Parts: sequence; structure tokens; C-alpha cells
Amino acid sequence: MSALLMKKHNIVDVAELIQDSTPFNLKCNNTEDLLFLEEVKSYLDRYPNTNHVDVYLHDLNGHVRGKRIDIACLKKVVQESYFPLSIYAMSLNGEIIEETGLGRSIGEPDCLCKPVPGSLQPCALKPELNAQLFLSMKDDQNNDCPVEPRNILKKVLNSLHQQNFYPCMAAELEFYLVDGDSACSSNTTYLNQCFDVNVQDRYQEVLDEIERIAILQNIHITGLVSESSSGQYEINIQHSENILKLCDQIMMLKRTIKQIAVKNGLKASFLAKPDMLKAGSGMHFHMSIFNQDHQNIFSRNNNNLLSHQLLKAISGLIVLLPSSMAVLAPNVNSFRRFKVGNHVPLEANWGVNNRNVAIRIPCSDNENQRLEYRVAGADCNPYLTVAMICIGALHGLTQSLEIPKDVSQSNNEPVFLSTNQLDALALFQGNAILEKYVGKDFIELWCTVKRAEYQHIHHQITSIEQHWDV
Repeated sequence: MSALLMKKHNIVDVAELIQDSTPFNLKCNNTEDLLFLEEVKSYLDRYPNTNHVDVYLHDLNGHVRGKRIDIACLKKVVQESYFPLSIYAMSLNGEIIEETGLGRSIGEPDCLCKPVPGSLQPCALKPELNAQLFLSMKDDQNNDCPVEPRNILKKVLNSLHQQNFYPCMAAELEFYLVDGDSACSSNTTYLNQCFDVNVQDRYQEVLDEIERIAILQNIHITGLVSESSSGQYEINIQHSENILKLCDQIMMLKRTIKQIAVKNGLKASFLAKPDMLKAGSGMHFHMSIFNQDHQNIFSRNNNNLLSHQLLKAISGLIVLLPSSMAVLAPNVNSFRRFKVGNHVPLEANWGVNNRNVAIRIPCSDNENQRLEYRVAGADCNPYLTVAMICIGALHGLTQSLEIPKDVSQSNNEPVFLSTNQLDALALFQGNAILEKYVGKDFIELWCTVKRAEYQHIHHQITSIEQHWDV
């Protein structure tokens, strides 16, 4: 609720204000629903010609699951929006993995889903007519659904806040633009090069439109750069202390990029490794942490040495990195990205101004001292990836762990990251620290779905095998 409304109206007054000035005369009994009605009113003041709203959740893989409703039905969303729990048992192919126990065996139960505050935004296609709204699932006790990725991150963030740690994060998202009727292959010809600002007109128009729609959606893009492989781009999203909102914006931006690409006869690929001969695509996160006095605890000390708190956070991140790989690299293709020579981390390590490491300390002034987490692929679920980062940092800050030396000084045996999905899942499933924060049920669910996806791929005969002369 705006500060102005808080001063002028109590909750009852706000309800009357909304009901008197909009067609959404819905009786609401809690502040959350009233705030949503205020959000609806504000949105329709800006976009009075809106006809449809896409309401949806994001499944384990970040895939959009929902439906399009008429604008007249938006008033019902706060109380009558239901989707099946089995959404969180769906594979990359959209199939419900029955082994999870969330499908037919329990009768495909529906759960109430509530609007995510601030997520009512224009769609990329005909934004003056079409809106979109994120939903979040509740369980049968009206608590946050414990296996929803967004709710898992919310719970982890609460654990940080209880210790007076307040993360501030920014995101970098890499992707490819290719012709819509072709695969992202090494045979595709592009004209743009790394850090090239003279992008082809066709692609530049797409990038300009992405930025225009992002502005409408209140997403602050701070940079858009041509990346190391032709046809590859990186978008930088402004740092924020509202971590849930940052992840919401990543999901919204990915959908926007895909929609605008298709509109222009292109395809946007967020595969971690769309072509074995080209650079993979990652999702990098920059993190600082503030204390209750809003001081950056990662700032350097009086001797201009790295903050002890920063080093403690790194120690926790390093310890949990091998077990986090199952989330950071969520499918078979994800692991194809981890090859020598591609500025991709292969070990659980850290370094200063070094792009080969998992956790990099980038160049910055003291006020903006931060770490960069460089492991996750562009195909990761950002809610879960950020949860892994926050758990690692919290574990390091609250435990007495050995602080590893940076790569320029370390003589220790390297700790290699998993390059096989099944190995990564085994480590994830056996990690008691991660289980403490994300829950045993979620870990079992994730591993069951991911093993089913893995088996689906390996139960198919490739065209290469079919052409073998044996």
C-alpha cells in the first residue's frame, strides 16, 4: 500500500475506495487481498484497454504453467484461483512424474494460488491489451506450498533476515538469438562479435524492443552486451535488496525475450550449451550482504584487505558447491557447459578478478564490494539457484569453517565439480545442510523428477547410433 494511502485511509477506507472506483467489487477480509485490489486499480488506470490476463505459476524447471483469463475474471483471482499440486511434479517434457506421489495416486488435488504482489505487469505481446500475473501456491492449511521454488527461496531469505543478514543481488543472464527455423548450431552465420556494439539491424531491433518492454514491466536493465560467441547476448539486471522480486523479474524477462524473438522470426535459446562448438550460457549472480544498519559487511577493512565476513561467506559457498550442482545444472544439457577453456568453473574455488573460478571477486570500490557466483547455467531456476547461494553464504557466516585460499595461493588438491547429473543428484540428496533449509520432501521431489528426465533421454537411440556400421 502506498504511503499516501496509509496516511489518508485505514484498511476499511481502502476497500471502499477500490470498490467505489472499480468494477471489482469483491469482499476481502485480509490486507493481502486488499493490496492486490489496489494493484489492480492502479494497473487499469495505466492500461484501461486491458482485455486478458495470463495467470500462471513457474514449475520446478521455471516453465510457465497457467491459463489466460478475461479481465472481468481478475476479481476472482484472490479467492478462486486453483491449480493442481502436480505442477511441481512435471518434467521438462511437461509430463507428470507419477513416482513423485503428487499425481494420480493422490487424486490430482487442486491448491489455492494467490497473486504475487507487484507481478501484475504488461505482456510483451500487445502490452496495451494483455497483462500477466504471477501466482504462488498454498497448501491445504493456507501456508506457503513447501515444494514451490519461490516459497523455498522466501523461507531461506527469512533465515538470513533472522540473523540480521540482508542480501543485495544483481543478475546477468546469457542467451542466444537464432533464426526461428534453424537450430542453434555452429553452421549458423552471425555478424556480431564479442563486445560488438554494431549489432545487425534485425537483432538490434529485437534488443531494443526487449528493453522497451522491460521498462513497461519495471525491470531495470543496466547493460546489454554482445557476448563471446556470435549470436549470444548478456542482459544485466539492476541490483536489488528485494531478492524475490529480482527472481520474479528474471522469469518475466525470459518470457519477454522468448515472445519478442518469435514475433520477429527468431528463437531465443536459454539452453546452457546449445552448441558444443560455441560458448555456453550462464546465469551469474553478484551478491553483497548488509547488516541491520545497512552497512555492507563485505566492504574491505582498514588495511584494504578482503573483509573477514566476505571470506566466511565464501567458505560456506565453497563447501556446499558440489552438492548444489544438481540445482545449478538442472538437466543433461546443463553439464555439457562444463568444459575446459570456456571460462566455466570446473572446481569449487574462488579468486580475485579471475573468470575461471566459481566465485569471483570483481573489481569494485569499497562500498560496492561483492562476490560473483559464476556456476549456474542460463537454464537454471533462479529461485532455487539464489536459494543455494543464500544457504551457502549463511552457512559460512554462522559456522566456523576453514577459509580456503584463493586459486593464486592454494596448493591444495582441487575439489572438482560434478560433470554428471546422476553424481550431482546423489550429492544433493545426501547433504544434510541443504536439507535443513529446503526440506527433505523437496529434495526427494527434485531428485525423482530429475532422474526421470535423465532416464527419458538415455532410453532413446540417437541418430548417430542408428548410422553406425556394426
